[in-house]
Amino acid sequence: MQIGMTLPTMVGGLTRDGLRVWADRIDQGPYSTLAVGERITYPNLEALVTLSAAAALTARVRIAYTLAVRPLHRPVQLAKQLATLDVISGGRLDVGIGTGGRDEDCSAIDAPIDRRLAPLEALADRLRRTWRGEPPYEGASPVGPTPVQAGGPPLYVGALMPQAIRRAARWADGLLGFSFAPDPGEVTVAFEHARRAWAELGRPAPRLVTSCWFALGADARSQMDGYVTRYLATFGAEMAASMAPACTLTSSERLREVAQQIRDCGADELLLVPTTTDPDEVDRVADLLG
Repeated sequence: MQIGMTLPTMVGGLTRDGLRVWADRIDQGPYSTLAVGERITYPNLEALVTLSAAAALTARVRIAYTLAVRPLHRPVQLAKQLATLDVISGGRLDVGIGTGGRDEDCSAIDAPIDRRLAPLEALADRLRRTWRGEPPYEGASPVGPTPVQAGGPPLYVGALMPQAIRRAARWADGLLGFSFAPDPGEVTVAFEHARRAWAELGRPAPRLVTSCWFALGADARSQMDGYVTRYLATFGAEMAASMAPACTLTSSERLREVAQQIRDCGADELLLVPTTTDPDEVDRVADLLG
């Protein structure tokens, strides 16, 4: 199982110098992937801009968009942005797409609140057709650039529910999940749904990725509690406060345990999501897991 690391954009306060340090340590460390997530009504750095900077600052790790929220994007424009990012990264881009779960983000940019699964499949199809050089409409010129990766970057579904996972087997290259605790039972069930759905369609086995928040510093528990409470505040203060104790990856012993549990679930990759901008977290994980 590979281990990836997410940039701490959701913590807030990440500076230019901080971004450079995090990107360098991830690229020089034992990590497979550098990932960035997406929010609008939050003090995070914008995802595509940050991924572009990270792609230019690194040379080895995969660059993962975790994930593009479909209602927030125009399909052809997103295809062009992702193709550009694949070029800048030298063909290292992975892309997760999902319906999202925060109405506030959609409302902030006058985007429709739409969690239907069919448009997600349509987006994947439009991205791939654009990357193949098909014009956006009859008589138009093709949209470039051509991605470095043949056929375009791999597309993963950001999904937790069985119905969404089964539907994604028709178009996705794999599953991009998340678990709060993390809970190996929850992860195993999602992976089993994915394996079964892909097999029923006669498709190659999906790449299985999951992710979770972590904290390893001297004040790890309070660091985790503060982060989760802030991040989930959009769903209400009471709900956010009640979820924080469920996030248990707050020690080196727990990290080792989680890594083994997720490996035993059959994961191809575990993406760790930091709760601080302190770049020493990157080294702490590297020292523990190699």
